[in-house]
Amino acid sequence: MNLVSPMIVGILYCLLMSLIREPHRRRFNAVMVGGAGAAYLSGGGFGPWELPFVALMAYVAYRGLESWTFIGFGWLLHTAWDMAHHLKGNPILPFYHDSSLACAICDPVIALWCFRGGPSLIALVRRRFRPGRTTDHAHHHISAPS
Repeated sequence: MNLVSPMIVGILYCLLMSLIREPHRRRFNAVMVGGAGAAYLSGGGFGPWELPFVALMAYVAYRGLESWTFIGFGWLLHTAWDMAHHLKGNPILPFYHDSSLACAICDPVIALWCFRGGPSLIALVRRRFRPGRTTDHAHHHISAPS
């Protein structure tokens, strides 16, 4: 499996989410992580244990409505659930054997972004490369006292 592609998917997710203004971005991501908690319900790889996980993720998502930290924590919980399903051989996409492993690689990328407060990556790039900005400090002069 290509390990880079899932990381790119995570970055693309964060870029797309950057199109949503705050505070809607945080709330939308709380809903997304809550939905991710139910992703394995139809496969039922862990039988009735799938239900407490969904309940836990619903609680984390609820707390995430007001906290990027909880959303990040939710993505890390989902990473652990992805790995458990991958090791059990019960992938999130039954037609793609390594789909849970790919999800387990993608989710921490999203979690890191959430732990940083879900900043707009688009705004960060714009600030970094805005016209007139220079990283060359040679043109700054300090006048010697007279």
